[in-house]
Amino acid sequence: MTLVALVFLGGMLTILSPCILPVLPFVFARADQPFLRSGLPLLAGMALSFAAVATLAAVGGSWAVHINQYGRVVALVLLTAFALTLLSYRLADLLARPFIALGNRLTEQSTSSASSPADTGIVRPLVIGVATGLLWAPCAGPILGLVLTGAALSGPNAHTTLLLFGYAAGAAASLAIALLAGGRVFGALKRGLGAGEWVRRGLGVAVLVAVAAIAFGLDGSVLTRLSLAGTNRIEQSLIGAIRPPADARPGSGVQSKAAREGLPVEGSLPALDGATSWLNSPPLTREGLRGKVVLIDFWTYSCINCLRSLPYVSGWYRKYKDHGLVVIGVHAPEFAFEKDLGNVREAVHDLGIAYPVALDSNYAIWRAFDNQYWPAHYFIDAQGRVRSHHFGEGEYPQSEQTLRALLAEAGFMDLPPAGVSTERLTGVQVAPDDSNMLSPETYVGYARAEHFSSPSGVMPDQATTYTAPDKLELNQWALTGTWIVGEEKAVLSGAPGSMVFRFHARDLHLVLGPAPDGKPARFRVRIDGAEPTSSHGADTDASGNGVVHEQRLYQLIRQPPGEIHRHTFTIEFLDGGVQAYAFTFG
Repeated sequence: MTLVALVFLGGMLTILSPCILPVLPFVFARADQPFLRSGLPLLAGMALSFAAVATLAAVGGSWAVHINQYGRVVALVLLTAFALTLLSYRLADLLARPFIALGNRLTEQSTSSASSPADTGIVRPLVIGVATGLLWAPCAGPILGLVLTGAALSGPNAHTTLLLFGYAAGAAASLAIALLAGGRVFGALKRGLGAGEWVRRGLGVAVLVAVAAIAFGLDGSVLTRLSLAGTNRIEQSLIGAIRPPADARPGSGVQSKAAREGLPVEGSLPALDGATSWLNSPPLTREGLRGKVVLIDFWTYSCINCLRSLPYVSGWYRKYKDHGLVVIGVHAPEFAFEKDLGNVREAVHDLGIAYPVALDSNYAIWRAFDNQYWPAHYFIDAQGRVRSHHFGEGEYPQSEQTLRALLAEAGFMDLPPAGVSTERLTGVQVAPDDSNMLSPETYVGYARAEHFSSPSGVMPDQATTYTAPDKLELNQWALTGTWIVGEEKAVLSGAPGSMVFRFHARDLHLVLGPAPDGKPARFRVRIDGAEPTSSHGADTDASGNGVVHEQRLYQLIRQPPGEIHRHTFTIEFLDGGVQAYAFTFG
């Protein structure tokens, strides 16, 4: 219940976000009406349509978001008509007739007594509320994003539904307070100044302005950039209360308490029959794995943390596969292209992975383990019991000791010496330089983008010509040229186009893909405007030239010691259609 309360509070904070400003005129336009017959149905309609869209987004992913885009168009039409009714009594009467007729029919079906006009008045505000909710849904803040991300990975369940309704109820509660206060203000204006007609017309103009702002995308760009810093800080603090502590999140190299203080039972190995395909092996079952020690490695092939841990997982497989160990790589995709069997098969081949790989494209195994991280390692004993786990990179000797302890417990003796050599590691699999890494993983798609600094802001799902600011601060980035920024990626409409990033790290990587038709895309990389020379990455030459020929993570920069400080990175694409997903560092 604590989590529900925090999400409810996050919903209440929605009213403080500038992104909600275009919606407020629709709410306040009903402020002079009786709350129970006008305001409450409007808020109920908002909450219902918002919760419906949010639930579809959690269950259905990007297709639900696209459906909502059409819903926004319908909502804009409805609310434009509503604004015009505020400007004209005659038009209001004309447009209200269908709603009154519908209300009369509904009422006649539910009761044998005649209804008064006041009884049918809830239909119109309810419809307006539904339309307003369609506009409000994309404006929700980071707390809702956290809930939806968890829902997308964990699947639909009662807990997710409760959180979504909690968020909607919080937002409706804050708007109800504002509506009640607004009603008193407007009532005072009418009584004291006789200004009711002018208030009505003023609200009509405000609604039309709001509709125009939403239609031109100002609610998702300008207003988002003007977001109140205080609101963001409060929401982020609430997220901190919802998320696990820092030492239990991916990338921190967290060994379970069991591995540090013994190996008690943490649960049972879930079924593996949710895999969509298997590579390097026929389908494996938990029953068939009895008697073996099992290492489950959740990974995805564009994840830099996963790629850096793979040499150790492969090393353990080679060393202990003849001594009772079975390694299963559960490939749970982060991006849509990682669900493609051909892409995963090629990545498994290129990475030299010889152990069984289960494709978990529907997150069935992920949910069965209640997993949340890439990479994540689960250690299963010979009786099919989970005995330990580890999230993120690092602590490889401790993980190997856990494996050896479970193998010895199962009766496997004469184990080879411990240790995995990393002397020959190259490219992206070299361990990160944590002491010099001040730049975080940064997503390009608008669903999770941060620190985007092109002056126009993000214009979702439409071809837009972007420019870069004259100066970037650390970890800010921008686009130049014509791009279509989607939910998880940005696509270059036509060459030339570029991306710039002010970073501080030894390595810079970028997840890229060629044009949808598979045509390769040439690019060139610059550091502070110059060729990278000795700072080039595994996928570029000393002049900074490279080619995007498949969907994967590309290492573009690796700086030698002594040259690691703040730089401005630029990648210019010489061919159109290239797809960019995320920056990572090392």
